[in-house]
Amino acid sequence: MVKLKSKFVCQECGYETPKWMGRCPGCNEWNTLVEEIYDKKNNAKIIQGASSTYKKLKEVRIEEEERTSTKINELDRVLGGGIVKGSLILVGGDPGIGKSTLLIQVANNLSIKDKKVLYISGEESAKQIKIRADRLNVNSDNLYIISETNMGLIDNVIKDLSPDILIVDSIQTVYHPDITSAPGSVSQVREVTSKLMNMAKSKDIATFIVGHVTKQGSIAGPRVLEHMVDTVLYFEGERHNAYRVLRAVKNRFGSTNEIGMFEMRDKGLKEVENPSEVLITGRPLDSAGTIVVPAVEGTRPMLVEIQALVSSTAFGMPRRVATGIDYNRVILMLAVLEKKAGLQLQNMDCYINITGGIQIREPAMDLGIISAIVSSFRDKEIDTETITIGEVGLTGELRAVSLMEKRLLEASKLGFKKAIIPYSNLKGLEIKNIDIEIIAVKNINEAIEYTLGR
Repeated sequence: MVKLKSKFVCQECGYETPKWMGRCPGCNEWNTLVEEIYDKKNNAKIIQGASSTYKKLKEVRIEEEERTSTKINELDRVLGGGIVKGSLILVGGDPGIGKSTLLIQVANNLSIKDKKVLYISGEESAKQIKIRADRLNVNSDNLYIISETNMGLIDNVIKDLSPDILIVDSIQTVYHPDITSAPGSVSQVREVTSKLMNMAKSKDIATFIVGHVTKQGSIAGPRVLEHMVDTVLYFEGERHNAYRVLRAVKNRFGSTNEIGMFEMRDKGLKEVENPSEVLITGRPLDSAGTIVVPAVEGTRPMLVEIQALVSSTAFGMPRRVATGIDYNRVILMLAVLEKKAGLQLQNMDCYINITGGIQIREPAMDLGIISAIVSSFRDKEIDTETITIGEVGLTGELRAVSLMEKRLLEASKLGFKKAIIPYSNLKGLEIKNIDIEIIAVKNINEAIEYTLGR
C-alpha cells in the first residue's frame, strides 16, 4: 500500500513546505498555504548518452508566424494580428463579464472557416452551452462541445478528434486524476496547464483557457500559470455597463499595450470601432467640472471624458473617490493644486470619474484631472472645444508625453479646436494636417489661466 504524505502549498506563488505557516516565505502573503495530499514516489531517472543539440544564435533561422484571423478585428488587434498555431492563450476576467460569450463567438467564426473547434466546459452542461449558442446564432457544423472535467478523458477526446482550436472553460475546474489534491489547487492547475501546453506545442493546437479572477483582480491560482502561457488577456469592465475592454498584459507574439473595445448586447459582444465617439457621446456641454482628454492605449488614441465634483464636506474627514483612474495619482494632483495653485481643498470632498466604465492609467491624464477639479471648485465651465494633455510633476511643471501627433489628430477629427499641451512637446511636433490651435504652457498655473481664466 502506498503511503500518503501531505505538504502545504501556497495558492499564490506555489511555494511548498512540509508544515503549515501563517505567512508564505515565498510571496509574503498571509493564510495562503493549503494542505495537499500526494503519493511520494521516486521518479528520478538518469539519462545516459543523451545530449541537447546547440547552435550559434546567428545560425538560427526564423519564419513569420502563420496567423489565423478570428474575424473579430478588436481581438485580432490585441493578439497581434490573429491566432498563432500552437499558442496557449489565457483569458481572465470577473464573473459575468463576457469571457464565455467572447470565446464561443470566436469558436463559431473559426469553425465556419473550416477549422475544427472543440469547446470544453467544466462549469456548464451541453444543454446550457446550446442555449447560449442559440441566443448568439452559433450553429456551425465544425464546432464540437463536451462537458467534462477529467483531464484523462479530455486527453482521449482531443486525440480522437484532433481539433485545430481548443477552448477550455475554465482551467480551475479541470483536474488530473493522478493528482490527489482538489481541482483548482496549485498542483492541479500547474499539471493541467502543463498538459495542455505540451499538447498545444506538439500538435499545433491553438488553445484558449479561461481563468477565474480573485478579488484583487489577478487570475486565481499560482503565478506560474501566467508564466507558462504565451498570451494573457484580461477582460475588464463594469457588469452593469455595456462596454468591455480586452487588454493584453503578456503576449509573446505581439504588443502588450493594445486594447480591444466591445459592447455587450443581447446578441453577444459587438466591436466598438470608434471608441472616442462612443465615450464622449452625451457629455454635458454647459456644466462645470468636465473636460475631454486624448488618451493612448497601445497605438490607439481615444478621447475620454474626465468629470470632477468638488463640494464642502459634511464630515470631519473629507472624502477622496476616484473611479476609472489611479486613486494615488488623484491624491498627488490634489496636493499639487493646494501647494502650487493655492486652492484650499482640505475641507472639500473630491470625486473623480472617467465615463464609460473604462480604466485609464497613463500620466497624460494629469492636466485633465487638474483642469476638471479647478473647474468644479470654481463652478466655472471649460470651453467644450478645448482639450488638455500633459503629465504634471510635483513642482507643478508640465512634462512632455508621447504620441502627441496622434492625440491631436484624433481630437481634430472629432471637432475640437483648441489643445493645451506641455511646452516641451513643441520641439519636433508636426501638425501640418491637424486643424487645431496649439497652446503650449510650462506649468499648471498657466494651464489653468488658459482654460478658466484668472
